[in-house]
Amino acid sequence: MLVGDVLAGMTAAVTHAARTGRAVPDARSSSPATCGACGAGAAWHRTVRGRWVMIEPGELPARVVPAGRRWRVAGDGTAVNLGPAVPSDTCRVSHFDVCPGRPAPTGSPVLLALWRGHARRVP
Repeated sequence: MLVGDVLAGMTAAVTHAARTGRAVPDARSSSPATCGACGAGAAWHRTVRGRWVMIEPGELPARVVPAGRRWRVAGDGTAVNLGPAVPSDTCRVSHFDVCPGRPAPTGSPVLLALWRGHARRVP
């Protein structure tokens, strides 16, 4: 990881914290969060590139989640995008892929079902 990537990630986190009035999450652990768009619970995790991503709770079989949408949370709390994975493996998904405040996901009935589940809970 380059120092520039770390600084860019920290700058984005501090700017977001200043805009929203929320503290910057600790990079070593997940930070519980509630999505401002739909009210669903998720957890903020820092990525290997120093950015932050909201990860949905629970795991899914990797075979039902499209490549590029599969995440794993490492022991240190870092979120890693898996890309291709062994079909018998498990993964997690980003809340941004299933948030009803965004367009419905295409190409995965499982992601669409999660999106619809969140959409039913939006007031």
